[in-house]
Formats: sequence, structure tokens, C-alpha cells
Amino acid sequence: MKRKVVVIAGPTAVGKTELAIRAANDFNGEIISCDSMQLYKYMDIGSAKPDAEERAAATHYLVDEIDPAGDFSVAEYCKMAKGYINEVFEKGKLPIISGGTGLYINSLIYDMDFASTPKNEEERQELQKILEENGPQYLHDMLREIDPDAAERIHPNNTKKMIRAIEAARAGEKIPAFEESFKPTGDYEVLLICLDRDREQLYNRINLRVDIMMEKGLIPEIKSLMAMGLTEDSISMKGIGYKELIAHFNGEYDLETAVELIKRNSRRYAKRQLTWFRRYPDMHWFDLSTDVDVEYSRMCQVISDYLES
Repeated sequence: MKRKVVVIAGPTAVGKTELAIRAANDFNGEIISCDSMQLYKYMDIGSAKPDAEERAAATHYLVDEIDPAGDFSVAEYCKMAKGYINEVFEKGKLPIISGGTGLYINSLIYDMDFASTPKNEEERQELQKILEENGPQYLHDMLREIDPDAAERIHPNNTKKMIRAIEAARAGEKIPAFEESFKPTGDYEVLLICLDRDREQLYNRINLRVDIMMEKGLIPEIKSLMAMGLTEDSISMKGIGYKELIAHFNGEYDLETAVELIKRNSRRYAKRQLTWFRRYPDMHWFDLSTDVDVEYSRMCQVISDYLES
């Protein structure tokens, strides 16, 4: 019998955590997080990590597991997540992948070759020097000149990915879009679900979430992380919410401006997430704008049909 997995994706602040927990309880499931920030220890507030009550309501994996001082790759995520998926299968339960990090989702639904990118150490050092001297936007502009499609997909903050894409483009091996280059995994079947909301409602939820993060103590959280030795150069601290407040600490702008930048950057991120998820031709969409319970009932029917097929 084919093993089956459910993916519940969506933009930041749309309401994934609540519905993933409800689905886990209704379908005898356990949740594997697919969020590039929630997997880090100590980064609770800025990542909007499920709280203790939510984690008690359903088993969560890849939440609060990784040391933020180290690097963490997509390949490592894929290995750990697939290990947990197998654990859930062995329990006779349904693995539910929940999160908004599109690259991580790709690593679980496609068979990806993480070692296929060309690597020239001398060229890599040259690009790293360009990055250090001119900043990530300069490097992103370079990428846009030689591979506009890759530049559209890769955010300027993802400097490692930009460097790999430039290397590939210079070698005449442009990195294709994921939907063009990867075959669906043969490890299990996948049902793709994406949650959405009216744009204005979603943006209001994002703005409110940032205000709540500030009230809960995002500034002390970041200062505590910095006291542990993390800096603006740490990969984990480049997440939205963390990088803007570090810039504020460094005197680049006042606190009010930092908070507005967090909100703006979060809204822009949500827009990019939705663009990413619209690329999947077999995605099932659910609009939570009016009646969450009605949409959740529709979602449950789709999951039931999928599991019975």
C-alpha cells in the first residue's frame, strides 16, 4: 500500500499552525515542521513558533531542534524531515508537513540532487569577495544580468544560493526552476494543500503578529541570542524580525522604523510565498477569509478522499 503524506502550506500568518493541529487530531497525524526559522532553538518569538500548548495538542518535529549558531542546509533538512516522516509511518500515523518554506517543501516532494551544482573554488572565493565588498544586492544584480529567471526565484539574502546560481550560469548550466527539474519523489504520495486569505486581511494579520511579537519580548530575545555569540552574520539571524532589529541596535534607524520594516518585509515575504505555491499545478487552495470552519471542512473532505483513494 502506497504511503501518503499531506502538506499544509501557506504564507506567513495565514493560520497554518491551527489547522495543521486540527488535521493531526482528526486524521491521527503528527506534524513535521517546514519552517526555516522555527527549527532553531531559542528563537521562539521572532519565528512565531508553536507554543507549549500547541505542541502538546499535536506532536511536532523539527521545531526547536537546531542550534542557531551553526549553518543548516536544505539537504540536512530533507534528511532529518524524511527520517521523521518514516518514524510517523512506523507508528501507523499520517505525516503532515506544515510550513511556508517553499524550498524545504520541494526537498520533500521532489527527488533533488543536492550535489549537482558546479563548484569552482577560485571562482567561489572571487564571488565571496565581491559579496563582502559590495553587499548582497550587488551580487543579486550580477545574477539578474546572466540568469534573470534564477534572480527572480532567489532572494538577495540567500547569498549562498546566489553564488551557486552565478557559478552554474557561468558554466552554462543555469539552475532551472524546481518544477522543471525535479521528478516527484517515489518515497510516498503527496497531497498539496495551500491556505490563503484576502490580501488586506492577510496583511493586517501580519502587522498584528509583529506588534504581538514586540509585546512578547522580541527585543530581549534577540539581545539574549547576541549574548550567546550570534551576530548579524549568523544565518539564523538573517530572518525577518531579527535582521531589522539588529540593524536598529547598530544605529541604522530608530525602533519605529525597524518595526515598520519588519511588517513590510513580512508582507513582501508572504507575497513571494504565494507566488511560489501557485507554481504547483496540483495544489488544493482554501481561502480562510470568511469562514475558517467551512474551509476546514472542505479541506477535511479533500484529505479523506485522498487517503481513501
